[in-house]
Amino acid sequence: MASDPLTEPTRLKPLPLLIFSSRWLQLPLYVGLIVAQCAYVFLFLKELTHLVMHAWEFTEQQIMLLVLGLIDVVMISNLLVMVIVGGYETFVSRLGLQGHPDQPEWLSHVNAGILKVKLAMAIIGISSIHLLRTFIEAGAMGTPTGRVTETGVMWQTIIHMAFIASAIGIAWVDRMTHTKN
Repeated sequence: MASDPLTEPTRLKPLPLLIFSSRWLQLPLYVGLIVAQCAYVFLFLKELTHLVMHAWEFTEQQIMLLVLGLIDVVMISNLLVMVIVGGYETFVSRLGLQGHPDQPEWLSHVNAGILKVKLAMAIIGISSIHLLRTFIEAGAMGTPTGRVTETGVMWQTIIHMAFIASAIGIAWVDRMTHTKN
């Protein structure tokens, strides 16, 4: 029986094979991120337990700060999932999730550009939560003292705006590269 050249994988020469196979060096990095996500799950459960066990002792503002901390952990975990799943699928190997009921919607059309935009948006979300926490803590103290200073608030706002500008730039470049093709 003759083999079909369209379905038979191309045999690579040694150097291209080595270069192409080097993508598997990223596998331990993604496994490490999974371990980091486990640490975030532990942190989330610890903070949630702290909130539930002491809710009657906290003011509304303290509860709000704890809840914002929980949201922050969830958003970082979402960022980790995007990097792990999207990065592996884009740069290492296909996951083979076609038709799987739990396949994330965004994964079917992910590429390096889209992944960068999604990561930038997630970072802006995380930065927004941190900035909101800073504003709440500064408001609780009346005048910014102690942990939150006016200079700290200013720099955190400037960095947040830089994240937004970077995300707009990344999205614009990604859009420009796709409209020219």
